[in-house]
Amino acid sequence: MTADLETGRLSALRRYTILDTQPERAFDDLALLASQICGTPMALITLVDADRQWFKSRVGMTAHETSRAVSFCAHAIHQSELFIVPDASLDARFRDNPQVTGGPKIRFYAGAPLVTPGGDALGTLCVADSVPRELTDDQKHALSAIRRQVEAQLELQRNLIVLERMLAERDHAEAEQKRLFDELNTAHENVRKLSGMMPFCSTCQFTMTIPADPRAIPTVTDGVTQVLTEKGWSEPDVMAVELALQEAVANAIRHGCGGDATKQLQCSVNCDDAGEVVITVRDPGAGFDPATIPNPLDPDNVFKPSGRGIFLITGLMDEVQYADGGRELQMRKRKPEAS
Repeated sequence: MTADLETGRLSALRRYTILDTQPERAFDDLALLASQICGTPMALITLVDADRQWFKSRVGMTAHETSRAVSFCAHAIHQSELFIVPDASLDARFRDNPQVTGGPKIRFYAGAPLVTPGGDALGTLCVADSVPRELTDDQKHALSAIRRQVEAQLELQRNLIVLERMLAERDHAEAEQKRLFDELNTAHENVRKLSGMMPFCSTCQFTMTIPADPRAIPTVTDGVTQVLTEKGWSEPDVMAVELALQEAVANAIRHGCGGDATKQLQCSVNCDDAGEVVITVRDPGAGFDPATIPNPLDPDNVFKPSGRGIFLITGLMDEVQYADGGRELQMRKRKPEAS
């Protein structure tokens, strides 16, 4: 077996995550059935690792594993059908093997490779005896049939593990979604409570931390809209602030947080009776240099999407400033004097 094939085989064995697991009745029953049908005192379900063979199930053996160097099964996994050694003491490959010269004094061995649907041999279903012998055709057919049942059981175990992993990932995603939903509800409730206090406050100041999720934008804008309406701002001016805030938060989510809903951004609002609203949006991103953002009205930039958000915010608000390397946006707008 080439190095690449062996690497692929070991990788497949790892995916089944069965090495060093506890004994299981389903495998033990199949090993016992193989022993009884073939009339041998020993039967094993083995998995051949990089430098050892480990026994998932065993009949007539006390060891849990042996070195791969003395393993009969390390030879069997290279075969497509049954690998049979009638008398190991007469076979040049095995006559000096410690399992032949010493306990358990193996003479007869028959191993059926356990092959994945992808063609990788993980180990064997094997039977052994301390005296030379042969298997009848019926015993060979039966051993192959039991081998197929072991392969099916291995595949079932792997599918169950994959299913459990998928269910765990689904549960994690649902829990994360619920967490974000709860954060949005909490943030929205906080805005509702703050805006409800407006009739009793000459100045409104609050800071919100929200997940970097577009669904969180109304949580911020609805609260600011309600605050400005309570203070008698006109509908066009309220709409201008709302649009600028929407764009600022959307930019922070899209660029500052990279659209990662697990990140958070901060929005601070200061609105006083002197007729000015100051809004600060801060994100945890890498920042940018506002001076490098192209003017979207220049002929060369008409068909380029960059710069439009900043241009819109600047047009809607009276004053726009950036701080902390572009990670913080502060915008101001004064309430127009009543005509």
